[in-house]
Amino acid sequence: MTDDHMPLISAAGVELSFGGRRILERVDLTLSRGEIVTLIGPNGAGKSSLVRVLLGLIRPDKGAVIRQPGLSIGYLPQKLSLDPILPLRVARLMTLTCKRTRAQIEAALLETGVAHLIDAQAQALSGGELQRVLLARALLREPDLLVLDEPVQGVDFSGQAELYRLIGEIRDRHQCGVLMVSHDLHLVMAATDHVFCLNRHVCCAGAPHAVARDPEYLRLFGPRAAAAFAVYEHGHGHGHDHAHDVSGAVVPMPDGEAHSHAHSHD
Repeated sequence: MTDDHMPLISAAGVELSFGGRRILERVDLTLSRGEIVTLIGPNGAGKSSLVRVLLGLIRPDKGAVIRQPGLSIGYLPQKLSLDPILPLRVARLMTLTCKRTRAQIEAALLETGVAHLIDAQAQALSGGELQRVLLARALLREPDLLVLDEPVQGVDFSGQAELYRLIGEIRDRHQCGVLMVSHDLHLVMAATDHVFCLNRHVCCAGAPHAVARDPEYLRLFGPRAAAAFAVYEHGHGHGHDHAHDVSGAVVPMPDGEAHSHAHSHD
């Protein structure tokens, strides 16, 4: 059990080099229970390397990383290659690295909306279905901290907002911390509490709306970045009387459960 009054994980002055090339410079980051923190930045900015340092998979050249004792981490990888020839059912995929009962597997899949896929072939899943299965797999560890590397990878646009909404619900339900890595600036900014814009060093950090207006953010991503910032706020804006299933298809919502989105696109 972790201490709710201490950060789950923190980094101070982290520096990292590979082959004489500087990957990370003086990076400071703190993540607490119940908080969603997102790392954004261009390709090669050092995001995945920073995650590996935070998880203890890489030792930094300088600086310190402090993780709470006994910290349980659930991890959703950026890429998972499944052999198309080797049969692999979802139930088996869920237990490749940890043993759980079928009831526990079903409960985790139910939480991410894909319990009906427990006996499906993993290779046959859509992008959105696979990501929800992998998210359920991470939840099996009963994590204090969820680390999600590009969680909407392979998911179509309509399904991305729903997946980010689900991640927020999981945070609320479990009061775990969430560390996300993403290129999806247009949606992820509305699904996070704190943003770190990384380009080897932390260019800017803060609440999503503040970062979206920061000169360093605009310099890094261009002036159209602010226009591309789409905010999805449930409970505000125009009425929205449908949802999307795990494949992104539109499905009607029950009476009284219609939600609303406020959004803008360039």
